[in-house]
Amino acid sequence: MKMVNFTLHHHFAFLFLLAAPMVAFAASTPDDFLQCLSIHSGNTSAISKLVYTPINSSYYSVLDITIQNLRFLTPSAPKPNYIVTPLDVSHVQASIICSRQCGLQMRTRSGGHDYEGLSYLSEVPFVILEMANLQAISVEAEDKTAWVQSGATIGELYYRIAEKSKTLGFPAGLCPTVGVGGHFSGGGYGTLLRKYGLAADNVIDAQLVDAQGRLLDRESMGEDLFWAIRGGGGGSFCVVVSWKVKLVPVPSTVTVFKILRTLEQNATKLVHQWQLVANKLPDDIFITLMLQSYNSSLNGTMTMQATFHTLYLGGADSLLEVTSSRFPELNVTRQDCNEMSWIESVLNFAGFSGEPLEVLLNRSSNTKIFFKNKSDYVKEPIPESGLEGMWERFFEEDQGVPMMIWDPYGGKMAEISESAIPFPHRAGVLYMIQHTTGWTTGGNLVAPKHVSWIRSFYRYMAQYVSKSPREAYINYRDLDIGMNNVIGDTSYKQASVWGKKYFKNNFDRLVQVKTAIDPDNFFWHEQSIPPFSSLKKRKNSRVSMYSSQ
Repeated sequence: MKMVNFTLHHHFAFLFLLAAPMVAFAASTPDDFLQCLSIHSGNTSAISKLVYTPINSSYYSVLDITIQNLRFLTPSAPKPNYIVTPLDVSHVQASIICSRQCGLQMRTRSGGHDYEGLSYLSEVPFVILEMANLQAISVEAEDKTAWVQSGATIGELYYRIAEKSKTLGFPAGLCPTVGVGGHFSGGGYGTLLRKYGLAADNVIDAQLVDAQGRLLDRESMGEDLFWAIRGGGGGSFCVVVSWKVKLVPVPSTVTVFKILRTLEQNATKLVHQWQLVANKLPDDIFITLMLQSYNSSLNGTMTMQATFHTLYLGGADSLLEVTSSRFPELNVTRQDCNEMSWIESVLNFAGFSGEPLEVLLNRSSNTKIFFKNKSDYVKEPIPESGLEGMWERFFEEDQGVPMMIWDPYGGKMAEISESAIPFPHRAGVLYMIQHTTGWTTGGNLVAPKHVSWIRSFYRYMAQYVSKSPREAYINYRDLDIGMNNVIGDTSYKQASVWGKKYFKNNFDRLVQVKTAIDPDNFFWHEQSIPPFSSLKKRKNSRVSMYSSQ
């Protein structure tokens, strides 16, 4: 189902408060678009029930329901002329054909987690292709494969796998409401990262609709396009409507622990030591590290808390053997460890421990907040002095607002070639950082303060992270990257600034694929892959809004 959505977690856009409310109108009339859909879908009455315009009573609820970042959920944010909610691949084909004919831009959304809102915002007349109804999942346990449509969520995929097998899993993300389409398109990762790589590393076929409305599978699309859609980011090439994935074996018993340490409990030294060991541990163990500030109840002063959240593909006794010999400083005890099934560990990492598995089928999210995120890759351990400088800067922000998540690499990630798929961050990476600042009070009125803080913190971190280029993760899309003062510039030269950060040397091959599959640049957004011919300026783009920030 789609590769055109962008994924997972939180970002910024207070500038929409400065813009007048807008629902742009194309040169053609609304009847033109609806009539075109009816012709190309073959069923006038059916397609009309799947299209929402601003005059429909359900328009705003359909638009708003999956938006995760409250910075974009404002009356002044640009609104689509139409929201199409396809029930069938033919509806996707018709939507693409008719958007082109009527001069409408298309944005495709599967889960609404994209950090910059690019799957549902545009400042030119546009259509949202909302993929939520295309959510079928077919699991073949004997073959260890599954077909999953792009409108399905990660949680739904995990649930359907668990229905068929207790010893099969899939290496995707932690948040169950993330849409499969955007997640797979940008790589996608979770607790099985070090054992089995990315979600995109385990995609073995796909069905997509290209800019001409053709339905293609792996054989008919060719290996270049199949390569590009597995990690090249959503919204650049086509709409992927479904993915065939390879399921992976997991043991009947896994072990989870979560250990919290403060600065007063030696957190700085533990964090430093984690950098030395986390990527070198056996690939059956994944220890993610979360860093957050809070006010100590003991003396009321600000401190840092480091949370070591771990999944081990095995029993507690063997996990303790690993931690006692490889990371004794953490002092893991048997009481810290909880044995469970793999699907129960999915609930644990999603914050649903003890709840029924059916919670994974809940598509609505209770995590809507205001946020801005960034990403980094670390190749040399940050010294303790650098960590202490980080804590000082955390204390300049409001308590509990800033957070960092460090995910260790190594294992399978170091074994896969940088060019195997577009995602290039492989051997040599110790861990990835997700920087986030997220707040629930003050709304967009305080966004400038928090966004300014995370940008300042990001500048401080430059000395400790990857260089030439300073690498970034496409699924944590960041419109700060590669901005300049050329309004709407989508040339190869400009795009390569952020393209090299996301894709390194793979960017040039992505441009070649784009030029071959979509030379007219129909699938476009502010950080989409450009074709070689894209030397023209695009006016009224959100790039211009961000370039001054």
